[in-house]
Amino acid sequence: MDYQFKTIEKKWQQFWASNQTFKVNNTSDKPKYYVLDMFPYPSGAGLHVGHPLGYIASDVFSRYKRLRGFNVLHPMGYDSFGLPAEQYAIQTGQHPAITTETNIRRYREQLDNIGFSFDWSREIRTSDPLYYKWTQWIFMQLFNSFYNIASDKAESIDRLIDIFENEGSKGVKAVGDEDALEFTADEWNRFSEQQKESELLKYRLAYLRESAVNWCPALGTVLANDEVKDGVSERGGYPVIQKKMMQWSMRITAYAERLLQGLDTIDWPEPLVEMQRNWIGKSVGASVKFALANQPSESIEVFTTRVDTIYGVSFLVLAPEHELVSFITTNEQRAAVDSYIEQTKKKSERDRMADTKTVTGVFTGGYALHPLTGKQVPIWIADYVLAGYGTGAVMAVPSGDQRDYLFAKQFNLPIIKILDIQEIDKEADNRKEGLYINSEFINGLSYEEAVSKLIAVLEERGVGKAKINYRMRDAIFGRQRYWGEPVPVYFKDGLPKLVQASELPLLLPEVDKYLPTESGEPPLGRATDWKYQGVYEYELSTMPGWAGSSWYWYRYMDAHNEEAFASKEAVNYWQAVDLYIGGSEHATGHLLYSRFWNKFLKDIGKVNEEEPFKKLINQGMIQGRSNFVYRLLDEEGGGTNTFVSFGLKDQYKTIALHVDVNIVNNDVLSLDKFKQSRPEYAQAEFILEDDKYVCGHEVEKMSKSKFNVVNPDDIIEQYGADTLRMYEMFLGPLEQSKPWNTNGIEGVHKFLRKFWRLFHHANTDFSISNDAPTKAELKSLHKIIRKVEDDIERFSFNTSVSSFMICVNELTDLKCNKRDILQDLVIVLSPYAPHICEELWTLLGNEAGSLSYASYPAFNPAYLVEDEFEYPISFNGKMRTKVKLSLSLEGKEIEEAVLTNEDVQRYLDGSTPKKVIVVKGKIVNIVI
Repeated sequence: MDYQFKTIEKKWQQFWASNQTFKVNNTSDKPKYYVLDMFPYPSGAGLHVGHPLGYIASDVFSRYKRLRGFNVLHPMGYDSFGLPAEQYAIQTGQHPAITTETNIRRYREQLDNIGFSFDWSREIRTSDPLYYKWTQWIFMQLFNSFYNIASDKAESIDRLIDIFENEGSKGVKAVGDEDALEFTADEWNRFSEQQKESELLKYRLAYLRESAVNWCPALGTVLANDEVKDGVSERGGYPVIQKKMMQWSMRITAYAERLLQGLDTIDWPEPLVEMQRNWIGKSVGASVKFALANQPSESIEVFTTRVDTIYGVSFLVLAPEHELVSFITTNEQRAAVDSYIEQTKKKSERDRMADTKTVTGVFTGGYALHPLTGKQVPIWIADYVLAGYGTGAVMAVPSGDQRDYLFAKQFNLPIIKILDIQEIDKEADNRKEGLYINSEFINGLSYEEAVSKLIAVLEERGVGKAKINYRMRDAIFGRQRYWGEPVPVYFKDGLPKLVQASELPLLLPEVDKYLPTESGEPPLGRATDWKYQGVYEYELSTMPGWAGSSWYWYRYMDAHNEEAFASKEAVNYWQAVDLYIGGSEHATGHLLYSRFWNKFLKDIGKVNEEEPFKKLINQGMIQGRSNFVYRLLDEEGGGTNTFVSFGLKDQYKTIALHVDVNIVNNDVLSLDKFKQSRPEYAQAEFILEDDKYVCGHEVEKMSKSKFNVVNPDDIIEQYGADTLRMYEMFLGPLEQSKPWNTNGIEGVHKFLRKFWRLFHHANTDFSISNDAPTKAELKSLHKIIRKVEDDIERFSFNTSVSSFMICVNELTDLKCNKRDILQDLVIVLSPYAPHICEELWTLLGNEAGSLSYASYPAFNPAYLVEDEFEYPISFNGKMRTKVKLSLSLEGKEIEEAVLTNEDVQRYLDGSTPKKVIVVKGKIVNIVI
């Protein structure tokens, strides 16, 4: 019987679905193992062959762990809120829910066709009200919590209220806004409810305040930094400006130190860990206040890690958005400053951070006073300073900082040369001309002593203090979109109030259009009669895309629970994700926010683990292999309808054009399909080489615009899902990017056919022997048992595929059809090629059901111990033949066995050796 992969694969996919083969319970005597994939956003384009790479790897690992006796949770769902569906809704008027449902059906069909062992009974969708009810609930817990520095965790806001009522704010150790008031208990108790709520917003972990955001007028929404590139939106390429808006934010900065320390406890790729460390950006230094020259009661606060360079400050630079800019700017400089601020709004924060070569800025006309010398220091604004980083102001030391130096040179500002305190010990008695420290406080001190002394003096004068700063900022949480989770908030007297938990989920209302209102409100402002209790205005922003993905792994633990996001029993059993596979592009987005929410949920006693993902693997990208045709140009340089084959193109003037890789086979173009691909090619003519049109090729990012997207459905139709699975693993190490080359898939398909033939006599009848295996057969089997075990545990999937090919070749050469060998080989191969292995498992006469819960064969090292050695036999140092002998033989026995060998006798030709040198297990040299 031939290998009918289409029939076999459909059969077993239906079997797994109807029998819920991979449905897993939250209780088991087996050890648990939780394998998670970063769930996809279901786009209309469906999956291309690059998307399943990580899913296939996680599925191989999940199937292997089941064979090793683990209770494996391997779920899948959809990150189904998102801007693409909303943009499509704007263009067509179709509700995003309809588009999303259609796309999910397409994804599910493709995922099923690849044969994944997902527990589909736990499927989740972030846009499902039964899911986002709990996203809203978590938001409410964040709103009702503050971060207690004393206990180093989040606590109920009621605890803070109790402190305020009994002790006032003095001595409160809580993370809050810089402008939080100081008050006594009596003063607090005399505050109006509105005053109290306003002050509590300065401490809540979810809070509302004016923030600088990336505003995209064309999309009518705020964008995250990773959604903006080169000043335009990543989707659509629309201009993005900086704008101050009232926005919901998450106080992730409260968790900065725990997020930083937690990186030492998890098994993540070091480049990703370093990205998070840099994003959090812990700095130890000092906060310094520069009083304004014209109003000393007001001051500009800066944070510096090099307080020792304070005597080199020759100017201050503020972010254009700094709240004091308008107050400082003189009338003479007003127009220039306003113009510069408008220019800055057109740049994203990412662009401002990335541009290290262009120096721009404007003088405000104002001055500050140096806190130690009292000298006047000019105040400038520049877009390289960001309002959200540190204090939005820097003390510029041109002699100690490259960007400050460039700025000073550009605008002809003073450059005060200073002797770095780190050099004081070396040069205490060697002050070079022009290098000095004008200070009676620190001359002659070591670096550490000088820094401590400077900070002490600043503290004594009330103009500075030691401080730890973090580069990371609080996360903007609101989006002016329709297709997202409604924020469960209404407004009373201008202040946010939570709806009742019993009223969740707060559903998305129907709207006539998915655009902002004519007055500029978000799309939810179009809803009619959408008010809390018919009176109060709801929050019109929705949550960002990262909200639903910041906790989803817990919902998989208990996907249908109506009373909690997951039961305590389920959380206690599954604990945390043991293996998480996904892209590194989420390092400072989803992966950081997930860690933040997980820590918060632990603080409030809802989960047990500090970190959500114990081990993380970033799969590499599968790149496309693009093909090109070469259009012949006429004398004026215009395009003709004639195309030149690759090997002849240098003889003509041509232009390269991408061509659909799906009409190219081994770089040979299908001329008929090319003519049918576009109307303009219908009458195309070709200059061929060897009667065929050979295309050029290049490795690029897989993209529709490059016509190099390969649909997995096409591969499965032609070669089967098992071939696709094995080939994607065979392409190279999981973590590395590698090019897709359909030309190489044929070899994997031939391997599976060869594997099938081990079980079928003359490729027709199923034929298995019950005879005892030979030593050679056992050796081949146990080599692959150990190899696959080691490779999978090290996530080195590509090397296993090569080893399977070697093993099947060895068994084919041995004409092995022994049940004791092949049945174990079926189990070992099954994580990679589950369909063919399920079929063979059944044909082998095993009980009805799946081999998914069989036991992985035990490795026996005894079968790999060599008991024979093939000795190279040399005559006068030249190797002439080989003789296989038992390793139990010793020197004289080896010599006698070699000399009686027929081949050796023929080389001796009747002569007697002068000497025989035997090195056991190595070589025999005969001297004649």
